[in-house]
Amino acid sequence: MSDDAEPSVNISGGESGGGAAVEFEPADAETRAEAVVDRLGELYWTKAYGGRDAFECLVRTILSQNTSDKASQPAHDALMERYGADGEDLAATLADADQQRLAETIQPAGLHNQKSETIVRLAGRVCEEYGFGAEFDAFVRGGDPGDVRSALLDMKGVGPKTADCVLLFAGGRGGVFPVDTHVHRIARRMGLAPADADHEGVRAALEDDIPAEKCGFGHTAMIQFGREYCSARKPACLDDPEACPLADQCEQLGVSPATGEVFDPAERAE
Repeated sequence: MSDDAEPSVNISGGESGGGAAVEFEPADAETRAEAVVDRLGELYWTKAYGGRDAFECLVRTILSQNTSDKASQPAHDALMERYGADGEDLAATLADADQQRLAETIQPAGLHNQKSETIVRLAGRVCEEYGFGAEFDAFVRGGDPGDVRSALLDMKGVGPKTADCVLLFAGGRGGVFPVDTHVHRIARRMGLAPADADHEGVRAALEDDIPAEKCGFGHTAMIQFGREYCSARKPACLDDPEACPLADQCEQLGVSPATGEVFDPAERAE
């Protein structure tokens, strides 16, 4: 594993994301997707996640929707400073929160009116169905993973990526590979998932081909790889084929170093 620590400001992980560094016994990867994740672990970090408060994790992920960590992290910090006092139940506090005041608090995350409405509604539903955040946390950690995911997806404002982040970072569930825009782009570009796969198709492909215990750090490390090397508009391979540490594992679908062209692989999928 690289000496570089996982970024402390990282809505998808980091020091505040729970979990702990782990090492895996060297073994021959059984799939190319596993080989990619193993390489990412060497480049960045290998961790086992879990341990976040489930409702706070849900709120953090809602704040991260359609924005960057740089914007969502300050919003989360401000929310916790105002509503997350020690000894108080966050879900109960937010269920009774004034939406406009909450919107002002989380403004750095963008879409603050929409997100504040979602957070207040979700807090009310959690309290109504589970009693308090602690009971919701117990359900996320101990319930059947399929039932937990279904229950989360039944909540308005919670999509597959949000549900999977709660399962991973709060529940510590193995075999969960949340798919954000970075993962969706990279998995198809590298040929780890069908070129025309939607987010759920990418998730299914990765979870099928990557051992359960490697999915968590595979998710966070792939996001970091997308930020540093495999960006949407200018992947490193456009400047230099040798610049990408995963070049030998990539099919470069949607990327043409010869012409400098970058496009969605689905546009020319056979």
